[in-house]
Amino acid sequence: MKYLSTRDANVRVSAATAISQGISEEGGLFVPEYIPSLTADDFCRLSKLDYIGRAKAVLSLYLDDFSEEELDYCVRGAYSGTFDEDLPAPLYKLKNGEYILELWHGPTCAFKDLALQLLPFLLTTSAKKVGKGRTVILVATSGDTGKAALEGFSDVPNTDIVVFYPNNGVSPMQKLQMDTQKGNNVFVSAIEGNFDDAQTGVKKIFTDSAVKALLKENGMEFSSANSINWGRLVPQIVYYVSAYCDLIKNGENLDGGFNVVVPTGNFGNILAAYYAKCMGVPIAKLICASNANNILTDFIKTGVYDRNREFYTTASPSMDILISSNLERMIYHLGGNDAKMTAELQKQLADNGRYEIKGEMLEKLQSLYEGGCCDDAETLKTIADKFGEYNYLCDTHTAVAVKVYDEYVSRTGDNRTTVVASTASPYKFSASVLKAVDESKCSTDEFKMVEFLSEATGTVPPAPIKALKGATPRFNNVCEKDEMIDVVLKFLKIK
Repeated sequence: MKYLSTRDANVRVSAATAISQGISEEGGLFVPEYIPSLTADDFCRLSKLDYIGRAKAVLSLYLDDFSEEELDYCVRGAYSGTFDEDLPAPLYKLKNGEYILELWHGPTCAFKDLALQLLPFLLTTSAKKVGKGRTVILVATSGDTGKAALEGFSDVPNTDIVVFYPNNGVSPMQKLQMDTQKGNNVFVSAIEGNFDDAQTGVKKIFTDSAVKALLKENGMEFSSANSINWGRLVPQIVYYVSAYCDLIKNGENLDGGFNVVVPTGNFGNILAAYYAKCMGVPIAKLICASNANNILTDFIKTGVYDRNREFYTTASPSMDILISSNLERMIYHLGGNDAKMTAELQKQLADNGRYEIKGEMLEKLQSLYEGGCCDDAETLKTIADKFGEYNYLCDTHTAVAVKVYDEYVSRTGDNRTTVVASTASPYKFSASVLKAVDESKCSTDEFKMVEFLSEATGTVPPAPIKALKGATPRFNNVCEKDEMIDVVLKFLKIK
């Protein structure tokens, strides 16, 4: 299996190179040269395995330059003893035909753990295979990726990691998780701007030839822990395959397939579901759920991607994004793997803030995806309604997906079996969730609200959240977006 660049048809590299490099030299993203398939017999066999067994089977199809021993080392290291009850991605049956895929039972209580517990193993193994020196991980985060990456790479040998997040653009709990991170090889900085500013800044650093040369002189190379790195995205395919296996075990009638609903901002999580569909998982419709930053909803409906619009800071901050990086991969596939066309559209986005797809590309997009969005008021109402009706507490991002799904069913009458991706523990957003279920208990003390939320709902806060109480922040750095390079070089002590 080789990996191609979305922007240069001449690029063709191994999985280990794609993972260790993170992004192609010209700024394109790596994609597999083909998508492997699984048969009905394969799924039957996988349904009898635990998550580790399923992960090894799926990953072996994409990472075939890894030996069986290397994959076993990576997967067991990531998923053994790090998730609640050793169940990384359990399915919760909300009601007949509707399941919640809980992806937040890891050490940082967010779905990013499913990939970022594995990525350090994949990255260090890849670096050895390609003879890479010290790896410098750069991360832009809208909240959850940052902490999950910091946790995964903390004190990993021969690596450093620098995380940038938007100042005042993450929840207090997300900020505390990042700013209290332990490890001698980690650094965290807020930036004055939003997530798109952080993401754009990181990409500029990646493609700055002078900076890359300076790192090389010092025996270092950049890589990414964002989902622009294939090593971040490929583990996410696993949990959709695993969800299908669990539906089979539950005896669900899936003759017409099943729908998948994903709250997404950067398009990575729902893109992983697309790859799973292409592998043979019988996903009927991919339902893309957005908050007030509804650029993806508009794109699916019209084919116009236009980031020249108002940016909203919402109760679901991990989706506060107007530049959805992983959409580039989807555009590449929609266009028949046309790197020249993809590069041109990305240039239009960079230069003008918009591009448009038409004709067959738009028809294919709309055959695969449905888009929907909701605002904060609808999000909080959904949290309250679902808790009242099912005694199930969801966070602000999952609530967006649930609301969009309910509207989709009302609009289309499509009530086939559905899996809703639940991306974070409600306790990571305790202020908003508490406001939804008992506004009278709201406080300015984040941990008082954790206690009140537990009392009001009879749920138990995750241990990693409780452990943050009383923790002292290590980092309080805030920089301008044009100072990000200086922050990185100062931390690395090479300027």
